[in-house]
Amino acid sequence: MKIHEYQGKELLRRFDVKVPRGFVARSVAEAEEAAKELGLPVVVKAQIHAGGRGKGGGVKLARTTEDVHNLAKQMIGMNLVTHQTGPEGRTVHTLLIEEGLKIKQEFYLGMLLDRAESRLVFMASAAGGMDIEEVAAKTPEKILKEHIDPAVGMQAFQARNLAFGLGLAPELIGKATKFMLALYRAFVEMDASLLEINPFLLTEDGELYALDAKVNFDDNALYRHKEYAELRDLNEEAPLEIEASKFDLNYIKLDGNIACMVNGAGLAMATMDIIKLAGGEPANFLDVGGGASQERVENAFRILLADPNVQAVLVNIFGGIVRCDMVARGVVEAARNLKVTKPIVVRLEGTNVEEGQRVLKESGLNFIVANGMKDAAEKAVAAAGK
Repeated sequence: MKIHEYQGKELLRRFDVKVPRGFVARSVAEAEEAAKELGLPVVVKAQIHAGGRGKGGGVKLARTTEDVHNLAKQMIGMNLVTHQTGPEGRTVHTLLIEEGLKIKQEFYLGMLLDRAESRLVFMASAAGGMDIEEVAAKTPEKILKEHIDPAVGMQAFQARNLAFGLGLAPELIGKATKFMLALYRAFVEMDASLLEINPFLLTEDGELYALDAKVNFDDNALYRHKEYAELRDLNEEAPLEIEASKFDLNYIKLDGNIACMVNGAGLAMATMDIIKLAGGEPANFLDVGGGASQERVENAFRILLADPNVQAVLVNIFGGIVRCDMVARGVVEAARNLKVTKPIVVRLEGTNVEEGQRVLKESGLNFIVANGMKDAAEKAVAAAGK
């Protein structure tokens, strides 16, 4: 789950992470009132769930009241396109009006799980204020890392190592160490999956700030944080993904024309790969999970077919926990109830596979039964091209 910058900063304040003073504005009048309260100059920042806002024109300095008025009027309702939104962009509904700070130097701080090491990693770089992905690709040596032992947590010496590695003056090391340890505590206690401060700011008067804050939560831990539900912004999520979440379906919309219904995340990834290998483009990632009941399958079909780009559906099920005949009956009933007209390619393997294939053949519906993943992908690509 993603949240906005202003929400992330409000949470970080609770952990004594220093952030600039700011106010949320959803109208030009609110933006002007915020600027009056803060004092000029202020920074007007568009709030969307994507990085690269500055390059897209979503972060501007306002030196006068007139600037605030014009920028707020321009940004509210604008379609902001960045390298992370894709060409379709995102509509801006909310602004963050922040105090202007005198910048001396910008750094990068970030935390996430390093799956190769099975540990959290705290990263820092003197190349702050830039696309960190570009820094990692071109000059990876500029990214400093400290892996954290889960048994003891992040230690002060690790934060000091990073602070010295950033080239901070000796009198700032203690302040930076305290800042990083607070970020670590926030990450763990919030059950975050990602925390980025870019830029981590040093001002001319020697203060350290989180000038930006990107916070993502681990969805699997949200049951421990009921209060985070109110932070969810449905305007920032794809409508079909919102609908899928109501039925506990793992769905992510993509740009292709072959819809995929699969049980198991690994099989779903392999299915998308083999569709690409066969020359096609997957329209989605959809994992119906181990309990692929008839109701679940029907809801999955309804969501898949709501995508106007879909020209064919590939059902790829491995019957381990769930039986193939039960899935087949679910597919048949879903196709009948929804009056599906798009071609459906079905590949079943595992428990009761023969019975499952019999159910499909005797349904009277025009399913395309595949033998193996390669055959299924090729038939789906051919069906989508008709």
